[in-house]
Amino acid sequence: MLSERAPEAGPTTDLMRKAYARWAPVYDVVYDKLTEPAARAAVEAAVAHGPRVLEAGVGTGLSLGYYPRDSFVCGVDLSEDMLKRARGKVRRKGLTHVKGLQVMDVCRLGYADASFDAVVAQFLITLVPNPEAALSEFLRVVRPGGGIVLANHFGQSNGPVARVEEIVAPLCTKIGWSSDFKATRIEAWARRNGVEVVGLVPTFPGGFFKILRMRKPG
Repeated sequence: MLSERAPEAGPTTDLMRKAYARWAPVYDVVYDKLTEPAARAAVEAAVAHGPRVLEAGVGTGLSLGYYPRDSFVCGVDLSEDMLKRARGKVRRKGLTHVKGLQVMDVCRLGYADASFDAVVAQFLITLVPNPEAALSEFLRVVRPGGGIVLANHFGQSNGPVARVEEIVAPLCTKIGWSSDFKATRIEAWARRNGVEVVGLVPTFPGGFFKILRMRKPG
């Protein structure tokens, strides 16, 4: 399933690795309960396409226990510090459905074409230096008819909420979310690549997070 595509790192990804190393020890405490409903919904949407799932930006592995035990899950992340914690969860909880956790840049995945039934990325896409490149990699490694599932906070496109989000965008960026990143950017990528947008569904808390589901042609 692995291809010979070598990982590629630049100054931006180096800075991200350093940031993730600082976040790793406290990540679960800050995000676990807040993100659990959205993470569970994203996992459910992903496995609906089949058992072979790639979790891009798996982090400390908070959602690895939400997958069915008969699934086949691989996880990648830019941060070795995060992955060490994810591997610890896999060992402690006996998550035998997790088949591999690797350091990898989501903009240059080391997997062969059509390796997975679905790719799921939670709270990741707005932080990637080149979101469109990451989405194109997700599309490449998903089989025809497979799914791409994103769980994230997406900013409102217009109205008073959108104006407030633009004001608070710098604060949201400090905690890992981008309020000025719109779902319309993802939808535009999907149109250019012939990808079907299945739906954008709000979830806890109060619709702040959303599940964006897409399907690869085929």
